[in-house]
Amino acid sequence: LQVLGFEVDTVNSVQFSNHTGYAHWKGQVLNSDELHELYEGLKLNKVNRYDYVLTGYTRDTSFLAMVVDIVQELKQQNSDLVYVCDPVMGDKWNGEGSMYVPKDLLPVYRDKVVPVADIITPNQFEAELLTGRKIYTEEDALEVMDMLHAMGPETVVITSSDLQAPLGNDYLIALGSHRKTKADGTSITQRIRVESPKVDAVFVGTGDLFAAMLLAWTHKHPNNLKVACEKTVSAMQHVLQRTIKSAKVQAGEGNKPNSAQLELRMVQSKKDIENPEIIVKATVL
Repeated sequence: LQVLGFEVDTVNSVQFSNHTGYAHWKGQVLNSDELHELYEGLKLNKVNRYDYVLTGYTRDTSFLAMVVDIVQELKQQNSDLVYVCDPVMGDKWNGEGSMYVPKDLLPVYRDKVVPVADIITPNQFEAELLTGRKIYTEEDALEVMDMLHAMGPETVVITSSDLQAPLGNDYLIALGSHRKTKADGTSITQRIRVESPKVDAVFVGTGDLFAAMLLAWTHKHPNNLKVACEKTVSAMQHVLQRTIKSAKVQAGEGNKPNSAQLELRMVQSKKDIENPEIIVKATVL
């Protein structure tokens, strides 16, 4: 976000020695009182006017509830504030979904967080959790996105799915939906599908990168979800391809790269993040 020209005030929801894709990690989880205290500091200095709030991984329900209070207060100060929420709860492995945060976060996301969010970026499993509806076809996915719109957000992007891609099994489908309500109360919905080449490795942090870049590119292209998603997914591809290439060199011929070798090559991808060459196109549905 900073590379793309945003001034960022960062609050760590967790302070870990490393990400949780490693065998071990140590550190602290911020609770709601600690978050409130940090926010109070910003407020006392009258620097709590924001254009965007972006949230991702958290493990604590009270922290999440406090985020909602803060977002509502910030929206009272700036009614144009856009809240981008990546509802990080779990994922599917080999077709089976499981949560990697405490289960009691789900009702908080569903009942409190999503209704105040403007843009949400769940994966397929998270979209299913939030709506209680399984996705088997693209038609199902579009209906699930409509259900999510009805909960509040005007932009919904299902960042990854296990749907069959028209381009074949080596591609991963993401779907986006942007619903704009016109002055007369009617709404228009733009829907897109993005197919990107699968990369055979487990990366950690791709969801965070996706949400941050979607925030940046929707800011620069506010009424064009197609272009925003093309730039986001293309930049992702550049980062992942550079990462896997470098990881394989480090691991050596015939060896599987480990967590440390698969750390996203963010700094090395600075130019691709700033100005991604469009290598992935979106289809308007």
